[in-house]
Amino acid sequence: MLENNSNYILDNKDTKLQEVVSIPVSLYESMKGKYFVGQTETLWVGNESNAWAGLANPRNSDVNLYANVFTISNLSNDYLTAQIWLNTSFPEKACTSHKVSPTNTALKPLPKNRVNIRFIESTAMVPKDGVNVYERIVPPNTTLVGEEDGKFIEAPGGSYTLIIKSSSLKLDKVIVAFGWWEKPICKKGDYIK
Repeated sequence: MLENNSNYILDNKDTKLQEVVSIPVSLYESMKGKYFVGQTETLWVGNESNAWAGLANPRNSDVNLYANVFTISNLSNDYLTAQIWLNTSFPEKACTSHKVSPTNTALKPLPKNRVNIRFIESTAMVPKDGVNVYERIVPPNTTLVGEEDGKFIEAPGGSYTLIIKSSSLKLDKVIVAFGWWEKPICKKGDYIK
């Protein structure tokens, strides 16, 4: 019979203690070289323009995207609104960020991300597809942190996107960052590692 006692499991059969260690999933994925972080360039919102920033999983990536965390740094004196969209299509004019790195830089060679951070600095365009699942208010001169713990999972061709808006008549400055991990897609007969 097994008994759970804090960080130990007691096996009454052999009366041996086994220590159990619990680590966050993000640390575990980082140790494997599958956790990545990055940010956009400066984005501008207001005066009827919004900005897009998101994690885009290419159709040929062969990985599922697990959105873990986002930050929105509002470098203005105005309140902003961030809409979170699942699986909306990025417009063709979206840029790909080069400010991306694996979090485990001790690995050689460094792991390469398959999921991209895409962004549009300022646009009047709004999403034409996907689902707006929730919104957040971003106070002036603050950084809002949204921890998702990997619960939003997007297959190849999917995305996790923030549309940032301001009701100001002047342009407000914003920077968005993301943390995510990637796992190979399980095919029939495979098991998750």
